[in-house]
Amino acid sequence: MIKKLKDDIREEYKQRRREMSIEERHRRDEAICRVAEGLVSFRYAEFVLLYAATEGEIDIGPIARLALEKGKKVLFPRCDKKTHTMTYHQVNSLDELAVDSYGILEPSADAPIYNCAAETGSAVCFVPGLVYDKAGYRLGYGKGFYDRYLSGFSGCTIGVVYSDYILPEVPRGRFDMSVDILLTEKGVKVTKNTKK
Repeated sequence: MIKKLKDDIREEYKQRRREMSIEERHRRDEAICRVAEGLVSFRYAEFVLLYAATEGEIDIGPIARLALEKGKKVLFPRCDKKTHTMTYHQVNSLDELAVDSYGILEPSADAPIYNCAAETGSAVCFVPGLVYDKAGYRLGYGKGFYDRYLSGFSGCTIGVVYSDYILPEVPRGRFDMSVDILLTEKGVKVTKNTKK
């Protein structure tokens, strides 16, 4: 039942995103990156966990470039498709990312791995989602990579989403994880006080 509800919402919002003009997407993506620059959690983070946007995701490349310029430790995920788990690896340049067999940009397996349990420096993790709800729960693409990773991550989690892709509530299962704040083209929404 929950899976069917999630799939229906996914399909609706994937279609909405496909219908959005490239110009509109660029405008919104750039606005989101500008808002991110002002986040206190980003400014003071030593470790910045990012994602390399696929066709249907919000492009946060400018955040990665800014973090590198500021000397922060910048990390991108490598996904294990068999176990649906991921590890974050540090990069010194976006040129170090290479396309995997699924067409997703990933760091090299040899790049240093970030151990969120052992590191004491402040960290932020930017989390892509197709839609979010007001409590910070998300619908991604249904594989559970982020929910598994975030269950062991203690830093600040930032959901990246368009403002009109935030629903009152999304269907959720017992393993679904919520984020601390939602980053949109119109600003930031704190979710902590709205979690059920």
